[in-house]
Amino acid sequence: MSADPSEPADPRDRPARAPAQRLAASVFGRVQGVGFRWWVRGIADQLALTGWVQNNPDERSVELVAEGRPEALDELERLLRIGPSGAWVEHVEVSRGPASGTLGRFQITRP
Repeated sequence: MSADPSEPADPRDRPARAPAQRLAASVFGRVQGVGFRWWVRGIADQLALTGWVQNNPDERSVELVAEGRPEALDELERLLRIGPSGAWVEHVEVSRGPASGTLGRFQITRP
């Protein structure tokens, strides 16, 4: 008997989960010096994503790579286009692909 009554008792009756994906993004605008990286890390932790975020040397963009469930990455992408208070997001460049599965807990890194 399944612990969750909404879950089918037989695992073969459960819908297949979409494979993990990778999102790579560059966020441009006023995104450095406003807590953007810490904000991204908090969102990633809430969404159970792995990966990293860092400031770029151009002083006007942040780069990140995140892996996890496609719906979690969709939410991250949506939030990246808004940003935290104090930030101004000019535009976001995003690419998607299959997850590598090699990333650990989401962290803030340096270029």
